[in-house]
Amino acid sequence: MLSTDSLQLAVKCKDVTKAFGDGADQFFALRGVNMSVYPGQMNLLVGQSGCGKTTLISVIAGLLEPTAGQVAVLGTELGTLSGRGLVQFRARNIGFVFQQYNLLPALTAAENAAVPLLIAGWSRPKAVAKAKELLDLMSMGDKANSLPNQLSGGQQQRVAIARALVHEPRLLVCDEPTAALDAKSGRTVMELLRKVAVQVDRTVIIVTHDNRVFDFADRIFMMEDGRIESVVTPAEVAGQMTQGLFAH
Repeated sequence: MLSTDSLQLAVKCKDVTKAFGDGADQFFALRGVNMSVYPGQMNLLVGQSGCGKTTLISVIAGLLEPTAGQVAVLGTELGTLSGRGLVQFRARNIGFVFQQYNLLPALTAAENAAVPLLIAGWSRPKAVAKAKELLDLMSMGDKANSLPNQLSGGQQQRVAIARALVHEPRLLVCDEPTAALDAKSGRTVMELLRKVAVQVDRTVIIVTHDNRVFDFADRIFMMEDGRIESVVTPAEVAGQMTQGLFAH
C-alpha cells in the first residue's frame, strides 16, 4: 500500500511503469515514475517528444492502466477501483482538456460546455445556465450561443476548458492545450487556466512543449526516457532551456 502521506497529495505515483506490446516488440513508455503533486498548484510536465508525458497523464487520469506500480489520485488508489468505479471516479473528479478541442459542431458553446452536467443527469436548462456562468467568467459570455465554427481557435479552447471545469473536478489534466494556438491566444488560455482552474482544492497538470508558458507554473516536472528526472521552478528552468531539453 502507498504511504498515508499520499492522502495529503493530489497525485502520488510510485514506481509506475507502462509497457506496450509483447516479447521482443515490447516497449516501455514509463520506466519507474515517482511523482508527488500537491493540491492548489499548476504543474507542467515537459520533455522531448516520446519521453512518456502523454502516457503518464493518461495513467494518472485512469485512461490507461499501469503495467506495474501504484497511482493514487485524491487519496484513492486507482488500482483498487473496478471498471465502473473508475469511470464514476473520473466523471466526478477529473476534467480533461486536449490539444484538439473536440467540440460537438451542432451544439452552441454553452451546450458544449454543459455536456458533463447533462451526462451526470442535470436538466438541460440548469446545465446550460451553469455553463453560461462559467463562460462569462472566462470572458466568453457573448459567445455562449455561438456554434464552434463561429469561434476562433482560442475561443474554442476556452469552451473546452469550460467543459472540463463545469462539473468542478478536483484534478484537471491538459494535453498540449496551447499547441495549436498563436502566442497571444496561448497566453490567454494559460491566464484563464491560472485564474479559473487553479484553486486551493483543485490541481492542474499540463503536458506542454510550449516554453512560452513555463512562467505560469508552480512546479515543472522534467521527463526523460520514461522517468521524472527533476522537478524545478520556472526561474530554475530558464537557465536550462539552452541545453535542448525542450526540443520537439
